[in-house]
Amino acid sequence: MSGMWGDNLKLSIFGESHGKAIGIVIDGLPGGITLDTEYIYKEMQRRAPGKNKLSTPRKEKDQFEILSGYFNNKTTGTPLCAVIYNTNQRSKDYEKTKSIIRPGHADYTGYIKYKGFNDYRGGGHFSGRITAPLVFAGAIAKQILEKKDIIIGSHIKSIGEINENSFDAVNIEGGFLKEIISKDFPVMDDEKGIKMKNRILKAKEDMDSVGGIIETAIVNVPAGVGSPFFDSVESKLAQLLFSIPAVKGVEFGAGFDITRMKGSESNDEFFIEKDDIKTYTNYNGGVLGGISNGMPILFRTALKATPSIGKLQRTIDIQKRKNTEIKVEGRHDPCIVPRAVPVVEAVAAIVLLDFLIEKDGIPWMI
Repeated sequence: MSGMWGDNLKLSIFGESHGKAIGIVIDGLPGGITLDTEYIYKEMQRRAPGKNKLSTPRKEKDQFEILSGYFNNKTTGTPLCAVIYNTNQRSKDYEKTKSIIRPGHADYTGYIKYKGFNDYRGGGHFSGRITAPLVFAGAIAKQILEKKDIIIGSHIKSIGEINENSFDAVNIEGGFLKEIISKDFPVMDDEKGIKMKNRILKAKEDMDSVGGIIETAIVNVPAGVGSPFFDSVESKLAQLLFSIPAVKGVEFGAGFDITRMKGSESNDEFFIEKDDIKTYTNYNGGVLGGISNGMPILFRTALKATPSIGKLQRTIDIQKRKNTEIKVEGRHDPCIVPRAVPVVEAVAAIVLLDFLIEKDGIPWMI
């Protein structure tokens, strides 16, 4: 089972979309860390459904309960377990179509992998609902990283064909990132944000959905974090980013555009400013040889359109072994991108904390 991840900070996720609860176990946190539970709750609310017309009407408060590993307002050093109870399921929406494979979903692959015993309601363990525990863990990681003034923030780079400008890859600051992520719809250009929202609502009106791109920056990461090849910053970040349902692409720095540059253009030239070593440009996204170089770490995550749509689609009945059609019922997001922003930031924080524990040990965390 692939529900476990980590080298120094180990995570194990559990639960299904329409089960009693979802949750996470975090192993590797030292004892003595005070958690800001209000901060965690705010991060959870950034991802929570049912807040506006841009998301699914399923209302889940995403209130968490810490079951173990936290005592007298301090981590104990033993595995920290948190649970989030599901309170607003409508499982009957899935009963009459349980053998009909939904296009774009993991229904078919899950059926084959688990021989038909998987929980099909709302996608079961494949559902984006399971990202809520990741946001819980990421909120803890973010708090710890901020002790080193490391800030992670994102903006919605595009929805469908509507784009806004990219971050300033060289001069971006933590305060600016915090300002962006405090918005209900995190964009730099609010006029473009209105157009993006209207694009989502138009897709909803058409019983369809749209995807988009999230751009993320991590600032104040010291040089020397990561390793070459299999444990590079890019490879470990990409592994967790691709674990988020609907993610279909990840690129760092200039990404695919770097292929159109000559070496004289894509090489980030160095200079010294006081005691700091910097680069004039940041086409490599703050990473060289799999190791951070001290510049902002910059990457973009592409998410496909939500596969649950109300349009008539061709598919199969897996039990009757015949072709059929389906209109997906239930409550679904016309665009998953806005709610995915805190998930992307969360997994980035988890990966970076894992790297820093390896590099600096754990005393600084307390």
